[in-house]
Amino acid sequence: MYRAKKLGRNNTQFYEPAMNEEARERLRIEGALRSALERQEFVLHYQPQVDLRSGRVVGMEALLRWQHPELGMVAPHRFIGLAEETGLIVEIGAWVLRTACAQARGWIDDGHGQLRIAVNLSPRQFGEPQLLSAIAEVLRDTGLPPSCLDIELTEGLFMHDVAQAVELLHKLKALGLALSIDDFGTGYSSFSYLRHFPIDVLKIDRSFVSDIGEDGEAAIVVSIIALAHNLKLRVIAEGVETAGQLDYLRRHGCDEIQGYYFSPPLPAADFEQLLRQGRDLRTSLAQA
Repeated sequence: MYRAKKLGRNNTQFYEPAMNEEARERLRIEGALRSALERQEFVLHYQPQVDLRSGRVVGMEALLRWQHPELGMVAPHRFIGLAEETGLIVEIGAWVLRTACAQARGWIDDGHGQLRIAVNLSPRQFGEPQLLSAIAEVLRDTGLPPSCLDIELTEGLFMHDVAQAVELLHKLKALGLALSIDDFGTGYSSFSYLRHFPIDVLKIDRSFVSDIGEDGEAAIVVSIIALAHNLKLRVIAEGVETAGQLDYLRRHGCDEIQGYYFSPPLPAADFEQLLRQGRDLRTSLAQA
């Protein structure tokens, strides 16, 4: 059943011995996941978001990592889907939001400027009745200015009930935070929806950026940038790994980038060191 679900549902799968190992792995991960939050095994890493005009770090995306004492660093793809299925993602997501906002507030207090912190919102979280009050409470408790919080959403969140999604997005916007569509271009939404969604940012999926040397993919990237700017939206390109990709994005007006070319996701202490060193695109190029 789980193999059929993993392969897109509406299909038949016959038993294979390897499925036993997959089932054991799933049970093992699920059991460990239920106690991971209590045992403080989760950590956040932060990937810098860099402004292409100034070259400066203007924000960061908070990315969840699971450091298990026996399994080691568990890759997100091994547990995020399971956390979503079991509903554990709601509690984990609440921890991510509070921890990220508190950390961002700390860096602001340390004099690193009004950095924006981007936090992903899962489909299960998006459907939680207490979502608005929970986010408002975190902002109030941590003292983070709402304008410094960027909530990232995937296109799929909007497809089931567009009218309800638009209403909720407007309520989120009323808190003063920013809204981003993550992995833009990989979902099934109509571009026309963007006129109704109170979105601030489009994030170009890394799959388009990685193939930027190919004419078709490059055309998609340019089209997304043009679309976003026509709608007065900011554009962030994910997965930027080469100087060629950076140059192309800069020439075509992309606003910000994140990716291994500038920095991988970093533990909080290393990210703070990056900020203290004043690293920007120019110093990174000089060190390359």
